[in-house]
Amino acid sequence: MDFLTIIIFLPLVGALVLALLKNEGAIKATALGTSVLTFALSLPLWFGFSADRGGSAVALSELIQFETLKPWVASMGINYHIGLDGISLLLVMLTTFLTPLCVWGSWDSIKGKGKEAHSGHAEAVNSKPGLKGYYISFLVLETGMLGVFAALDLVLFYVFWEAMLIPMYLLIGIWGGQNRVYAAVKFILYTMVGSLLMLVGIIWMYFHAVPGEQTFDLLKMSSSANIPLQAQIWLFAAFALAFAIKVPMFPFHTWLPDAHTEAPTAGSVILAGVLLKMGTYGFIRFCIPLFPLAAREFATTISILALIGIVYGALVTILQPDMKRLIAYSSVSHLGFVMLGLFAFNMQGMQGGTLQMINHGLSTGALFFLIGVIYDRRHTRLIADYGGLAKVMPKYATVFLIVALSSIGLPGLNGFVGEFLILVGAFKANWIFGTIGATGVILAAVYLLWMYQRVFFGEVTNDKNKAIPDLNTREMVILGLLLVFIVWIGVHPGTFTSVSENAVKFVVGKVS
Repeated sequence: MDFLTIIIFLPLVGALVLALLKNEGAIKATALGTSVLTFALSLPLWFGFSADRGGSAVALSELIQFETLKPWVASMGINYHIGLDGISLLLVMLTTFLTPLCVWGSWDSIKGKGKEAHSGHAEAVNSKPGLKGYYISFLVLETGMLGVFAALDLVLFYVFWEAMLIPMYLLIGIWGGQNRVYAAVKFILYTMVGSLLMLVGIIWMYFHAVPGEQTFDLLKMSSSANIPLQAQIWLFAAFALAFAIKVPMFPFHTWLPDAHTEAPTAGSVILAGVLLKMGTYGFIRFCIPLFPLAAREFATTISILALIGIVYGALVTILQPDMKRLIAYSSVSHLGFVMLGLFAFNMQGMQGGTLQMINHGLSTGALFFLIGVIYDRRHTRLIADYGGLAKVMPKYATVFLIVALSSIGLPGLNGFVGEFLILVGAFKANWIFGTIGATGVILAAVYLLWMYQRVFFGEVTNDKNKAIPDLNTREMVILGLLLVFIVWIGVHPGTFTSVSENAVKFVVGKVS
């Protein structure tokens, strides 16, 4: 069995082992051990990846490394075909890095079957089945996410894409907040509608994408440029709807605030950190290189929707009274930046968009975790219920400020690099789009710093806030690991942009 396959399916094996366990300590240790081992095994992918390969690639196959191709349903031309280029490698590493942090971050919060320990429900239930089911769902979700980023066969990609929805649905619908069922159903309905249209497009591609051959192979399709413009437009629309919902782009974003607000803390972290990136990844992996003529036709429309998402998302964020919902709406604005960069169709914009996928996963994931920390202690996320926390929780306030500044785009932290490249690319493509996009940076400073002022500064007026314990060792380690990469990318982004450079260059070449 090849190395990449082991990494993809190891979490699934861990989930099967969890199903046999009954001891709470063993369940936690196995879940954490499996996710940590998956990350450890993914490190050789990073260190073994050749960033110089495919510098002048004219075919995607020249960029792919760690490739495995085996027949799956041979009569239909469906293969188990996986591999990574620089873009997918970054997202695989993000997934394997965040998952153990989410598992460890849930250590004390998930205790009851069907609820978080702090959810406030009156019923008392056996903790073990709920704990076991929660971690099984998380590990199965990791396999689905890794499979999406590694798949090079369209049917295999679709299977992983759909399979990933099930554990996320369970995490929201069982372990979420008071309106968890509504949020979970809304999440599944939105994503499945788009996915069905994408399946229609995949079937069309099977018959027509490669002349003289019926195949679902992405590498063969990417080297074939014979799809007529009219067909490309319909295919782009079918694929783009599925990905736009997942991003989520305006006006398909309405499922996101509910899903984020109701999901357990770690569910929100992985949703923001990885799942939303499946949408942006879908655009740069499928829509743009497979349908370049249509991508050009839709570029202005997509860019305008991205700009609406940036500005509208930020304005709505300012008005949110709930900290978690505020960060949820901010994702609409931040992912708008990613889409603006991708559809600038130049190296700066696409490199910025690719890097910003990683930046958003780290910064927004950290913000959701921080909000979960205070919710564990006070059982409320309302901004009005706080004030003066910097005096009570100085370590918490310091980390929160650094992460908030990274999300705003302060120079020296990760968010600045991605947003700067995106705006350079946007100005290069259309100075009006670049100017409007830049207002999103200002608005981000407004909603994040205003929230910080109300929560952390001033006097402690609520007696319940006077004795809140500060960050413990486990929380400091988790947040410290996130801060390492937040600073690393801000100070030395070349470590990461060099990995994706050739893959981005290939996509830009397809659409130029």
